[in-house]
Amino acid sequence: MKKLVIAASLVVFGTTAASAADLAPSYYKAPPPMLSPLYNWSGFYAGINGGWGTSHNCWTRTATAGAAILPVSEGCHNASGGTVGGQIGYRWQAGPWVFGLEAQGNWADFSGSNPSLLFGGLATNRTKIDAFGLFTGQVGYAWNNVLAYVKGGAAVTDNRYDGLSTIGGFVTDTAGSNTKWGGTVGAGIEYGFAPNWSAAVEYDHLFMGSDNYAFNTAGLATRNESIKQDADLVTVRVNYRFGGPIVARY
Repeated sequence: MKKLVIAASLVVFGTTAASAADLAPSYYKAPPPMLSPLYNWSGFYAGINGGWGTSHNCWTRTATAGAAILPVSEGCHNASGGTVGGQIGYRWQAGPWVFGLEAQGNWADFSGSNPSLLFGGLATNRTKIDAFGLFTGQVGYAWNNVLAYVKGGAAVTDNRYDGLSTIGGFVTDTAGSNTKWGGTVGAGIEYGFAPNWSAAVEYDHLFMGSDNYAFNTAGLATRNESIKQDADLVTVRVNYRFGGPIVARY
């Protein structure tokens, strides 16, 4: 009987071991690695901007009624106000570096004046900037969806220069509207808040130099002025980029 029990136990043990050997090994499959999205700054974009600006304008008398005189300073003033406009451009990205070209056009309402130093404050010189444009190249560095950039290129302003009577404020003579060309440098930081949308804050300085303007009243020459101008702009921008999917990387 004892031998029979031992024999039965061996049979059961052998059957269990064989069944265990027939089971396939179990492996745990790890989930795929997480992908880190890389924001893509490449492509054409268009947007709007708005903000504030001020220009610094210094007037120097070089002639009166057509007769040249020694240059005499009439003083300086700031012309400040709001601005709104739009921009279009193209960027291409190489690793974290981003390069671009952009054209920007803005309406402006920058106005300011100062009493002329020549006439004891009885005459006033006024500058108004009605519009400006920027044509720039950009170089930036991106941390995924955050882009810091610098820019530089050409600038143009549309100015109106008037002489006023300090008493009464009426226009006594004018150089009319004039286009003035110069240069610009700037910097900004832009945040991509959606695959094709971004917002930025930008600062620009405009170096507009000096130009000579002839003033008249009722078609009669009154004076010539050399006017030196520079300007500072701070704008908030929103851009939409066309195409360009998000690129994924490990």
